[in-house]
Formats: sequence, C-alpha cells, structure tokens
Amino acid sequence: MKVIIHGGFFSESGTNQETKKSKQQALASIVSQAHNYLKTHTALETVVYAVSLLEDDQLFNAGLGSQIQSDGKVRLSASLMDGKTQKFSGVINIEDIKNPIQVSEKLLKYEDRVLSGEGACAFAAKNGFDYFDPITPQRQQEYEAKLNQQERKGTVGCVALDADGNIAAATSTGGKGFEIPCRVSDSATVAGNFANQFAGISCTGVGEDIVNVAMAAKIVTRVTDGFSLKDACDKSFAELKLIDGFAGVIGISSKGEIYHLDSHPYMVWAAFDDRLQVFP
Repeated sequence: MKVIIHGGFFSESGTNQETKKSKQQALASIVSQAHNYLKTHTALETVVYAVSLLEDDQLFNAGLGSQIQSDGKVRLSASLMDGKTQKFSGVINIEDIKNPIQVSEKLLKYEDRVLSGEGACAFAAKNGFDYFDPITPQRQQEYEAKLNQQERKGTVGCVALDADGNIAAATSTGGKGFEIPCRVSDSATVAGNFANQFAGISCTGVGEDIVNVAMAAKIVTRVTDGFSLKDACDKSFAELKLIDGFAGVIGISSKGEIYHLDSHPYMVWAAFDDRLQVFP
C-alpha cells in the first residue's frame, strides 16, 4: 500500500521558512491520514479522501483558498480516475462548492462523467452539495493587489496503490489566478490526471504546458509499454523541456515504484509507503 500527494508549486516555500514548515506539517499529516485510511479502503476512495483534505486546507490552491479569476469569481476544477475500471470523471469551472473532487466522485456513476460550468453547479446542487464560498481574506487581498501570476502555480493531487493492487489518481485546482473567466486547465483532463492498471499520475504546474505534452496520459502509457516509472517521467520531462514547460508530477506504478519530479524548484509533496517522506 502506497500513497503520494502534492500541494502544487509555491515559490514562497523556498523563501519563507514559516510557510514552508506549515506546508511540510500539513502534507505530512494529510499523507499519514491517507495511508492509514488506505489500510481499510480502496485506492479510489483514498485519493478522494486525501484530495478532500487538501481542498479543505487553505495553504493550498484548491477548494478553500483557491485563486480568484479576473472577474472576481472562484471557479474550481477537479478530476478522478479509477485505474481498475478505466473510468475518468471531473468537473470544470464549478462554483460555490467546498469539495469539487467529491462531485467528481459522484459523477463516476453516470454515463456523462465530465461536466462544466452551470451544468456542474446544477448537478452538485441536485446531489446535496451545499453552497460554499471558498474565498479567504488572503486570496481576496492577493486578487485586489494583482500579485505576480508567476507565483501562482498551484494544484493538489493524490495517487494511491491499494492492497489489491489497484491504482487511482485525483487532482484538484483553484486555477492560476486572474485568468480569463472559465479558462480550462489540465486538472480535469487526462493530461493532468490519469491512471490505469499499470500506473497513476497527478500533475501540477502550468496547465497549458501540461496539456501541450499530454503529460499524465503519456507517462502512464509509457509505463504500460514497459518503461519504469522513473524512466517514463524523465523522458516526458525531457520533451517538456523542449517547449520550456513548467510542471511537476507524482506517480505510483503497479510494481510499487513511487516517484515525483518537477521541472522547476519546487513542487511540495509527501509520500507514505513503508515510511513517511516529505519535501525537504
């Protein structure tokens, strides 16, 4: 049983020791809870559980405390993929919801499994998800001050391998901040979140770069074709470098390989296989 999570890219983690420590502690706590949860739950249930905890922590740009788009609204995207059934579900630019990853989980049961905008909001309301305002005072201040967008590369994600050998991946984002309203990132697509019986990948970084190279699906496909997880990630990042792309990934393979990689310093992450590991 293995689990790895990420909390996106945060430049302040390299300069503000208090913030860095807070994120280390938060990620360590969440991945430990997720690993314990995995002992009695499936990989699919565990990634939803872990990402929900990340969405509820305003240190990270997903759910509570998400970035605000250029029109002053928060729109959230999230997706979920079950490697066992090869089913993908997600919501794109959903509003006024606390945990978009849980709406994605609900959609797995439906034939139409990826919803956007008003349709996603209506589906959530119909299925008992209450109104929730994810804007925190800090995010409001950042929006009003229009901080440098280069400091807003944040997403959260989780990949898990359960006791039965099943893999699942989940990813959630609050966007990059000040984007054109209703911009679509990678997080609710197979470029940013993908899993099958061989591997699972969750991405963070610049959504357009990740989509341009089909990052998550490409890495998983390479593992399926016989690459090690490390080699699949390394080769895909070499291709990302050709377009000067910005991304980070976490992944687990069916062989038990657990790996993380980023193109720029640095992605914050935590993992738990036989022991706890947290970004330094």
